[in-house]
Amino acid sequence: MNSSAPQIRVLVAGLGNMGRSHALAYHENPGFEIAGLVNRSEVALPEALSGYEIRPSFRDALLEFRPELCSINTYSDSHAAYAVTAMEAGCHVFVEKPLATTVADAERVVACARANGRKLVVGYILRHHPSWMRLIAEARKLGPPYVFRMNLNQQSSGATWETHKSLMQTTAPIVDCGVHYVDVMCQITDARPVEVRGMGLRLSDEIAPDMYNYGHLQVLFEDGSVGWYEAGWGPMMSETAFFVKDVISPKGSVSIVMDDKARSDDIDMHTRTAVIRLHGAATGRDGRFIEADEDLAMEGEPGHQELCDREQAFVLRAIREDINLDRHMEDAVQSLKICLAADESVRTGKPVKL
Repeated sequence: MNSSAPQIRVLVAGLGNMGRSHALAYHENPGFEIAGLVNRSEVALPEALSGYEIRPSFRDALLEFRPELCSINTYSDSHAAYAVTAMEAGCHVFVEKPLATTVADAERVVACARANGRKLVVGYILRHHPSWMRLIAEARKLGPPYVFRMNLNQQSSGATWETHKSLMQTTAPIVDCGVHYVDVMCQITDARPVEVRGMGLRLSDEIAPDMYNYGHLQVLFEDGSVGWYEAGWGPMMSETAFFVKDVISPKGSVSIVMDDKARSDDIDMHTRTAVIRLHGAATGRDGRFIEADEDLAMEGEPGHQELCDREQAFVLRAIREDINLDRHMEDAVQSLKICLAADESVRTGKPVKL
């Protein structure tokens, strides 16, 4: 990549946890210049970001600063409208997951990117994590059909519970976090999803009557693979087995083994793998396993901020090197489609055929 290329001017919208981290990534990367920040309310920022101007209106800031890239890290219900507005104004777009809150809106955003010749990168941070890339590669070696067992429950309190309640004003946990892990399932199997089932329960009077803070989805694939994902948020959630990441096939399994001291509300923990355990199913004449399990120690893993740095470095490359993002965009729509089908199943009590 040409280090002497002009900086890309970026407008960062939304300064919550992810927005601040992405803004820091742009601030530290010499390929970017932050044109301005957008947040509807006053917000405390790290010292490194204190010199940038903040505007309350995304559309006004877009007209004022005229950026080349918009980084959209607002609540999910504004993602599609902001992304389309930005691309129609000539901007490339990075948008946090989920891409939208409906499949139709997600498809509209992708169509807009193609019609305007703009780059659209969706915030699937695990795609930039070396350990998760290794896990996917090892699982693919086993071959289908697969069983996917995945969850991320968070025993949240204080400020973290307040954030979760804000997120649940628009998006259920199995959609907000589920898109990450369903995307991992789809990358491993490459098979078409055919049916989704979901169940959920409202475990708190602090959220809307039609929202649930515990959810569980099941997805069936055309190659016979099956998977489940579970997500629960709130002070009532158990820390027991809160992080399960398991891929099983007839030939064996690939699993993430977490540190015993890991806590469910630690954001760095959500991407950290600690150890990847490889298990082969082959047995000898005596019925015993031929090979012992192999533990791959994932030392020196990137933390949350470094992952955001890597993600935005990819955005820079995608723009400068004109990387084809067709598959990236199609995958983002598919994982969202599965999670929204699970949400529909929760609310109707019926499985959804895809």
